[in-house]
Amino acid sequence: MPPSFSIWAGEKALAQIRDSGLRPDDIKVVAGAAGGPKWLVLSHLDRALFTSWLAERKTPLFFIGSSIGAWRLATASRINPGEAIERFEEAYLRQVFGFKPSMDRVNRVIETVLDNLLSEGGPQEILSHPWYRLSIMAVRCKGDTGSDRKTRLLPAFTAAALGNIASRRSLGLFFERALFYDPRTLPPYYSMNGFPIHRVPLHPENLKGALMASGSVPLLMPGVRDIPGAPPGIYRDGGIIDYHMDIPFLDGQDGLILYPHYANRISPGWLDKKLPWRGPEPRNMDRVVLITPSRAFIERLPLGKITDRSDFTQFAGWDKKRVEYWKAVIDEGRRLADEFMEAVESTRIKSMAQPISRLPQIN
Repeated sequence: MPPSFSIWAGEKALAQIRDSGLRPDDIKVVAGAAGGPKWLVLSHLDRALFTSWLAERKTPLFFIGSSIGAWRLATASRINPGEAIERFEEAYLRQVFGFKPSMDRVNRVIETVLDNLLSEGGPQEILSHPWYRLSIMAVRCKGDTGSDRKTRLLPAFTAAALGNIASRRSLGLFFERALFYDPRTLPPYYSMNGFPIHRVPLHPENLKGALMASGSVPLLMPGVRDIPGAPPGIYRDGGIIDYHMDIPFLDGQDGLILYPHYANRISPGWLDKKLPWRGPEPRNMDRVVLITPSRAFIERLPLGKITDRSDFTQFAGWDKKRVEYWKAVIDEGRRLADEFMEAVESTRIKSMAQPISRLPQIN
């Protein structure tokens, strides 16, 4: 049977893997993409990574994610990540929005999931983890992108999308990056540039606001206003600029970036998804190790695809059927996780790794 996962590596990462395999202590950064329910296919891989493979580390390991990627990594930063991931997954499965939900309704449902993630002292636990250092990407809105009135917000986003077609940098006219980071150790990507940026230390009083903002999807949810410690304003989904992330993860430092991902494509921002020519800077991928479901694995899934936000529409009024489908995809993800663990432990990963330059739009 064809393997359930593919592994793609930048030039320096590929040379290191082919020479000595992939070891937990090689990893300096773990990245998590936005993407809503697409994360469910990675749930068992997260369990394997954070309850076993990376569990014995003692040196700082930096987590950076936007939207659901940030939520996954916050969950993994709990002292008992296996239990936390299971609890988070169950809360995520229970989301029910009804027909044409209001923005406030969506916000309440999503906040319930986040409250589950942060229950029982979560903020203090996450921000005092012995070696994990969480960072969260969001955006601070400028002008009408900060309005929750669709008559103002929709034209503003349309203008941002049109500008983005010509130049990704034009997004800086509409949004500013917000990097919320664990201040105990400055992350290697702290000095990222390319867009106006606010660097905000995380503390227990602003962690929830940062996570909520990072996942606040425009036009579906209201923005988050005035997060403690951050400049005043409206904050939204970090995926707008950093959907799959195109940043200098290590900024010249040694180490590798482990990137468990649901797709064999890297779209820097959310508005780049339908721009097949838009990809990340190759130099930012040089030390990235991307783990993705293989084409054969996806073809074996129910409906022949991974879970995504369109499932809420496809199964509208049939939430029980949606949850059954989502659980089936999660269960299949166990095979992906088991095969990855076997490959790294046996060093078979050496022969499986492929150049990341073969991915679409990376050349």
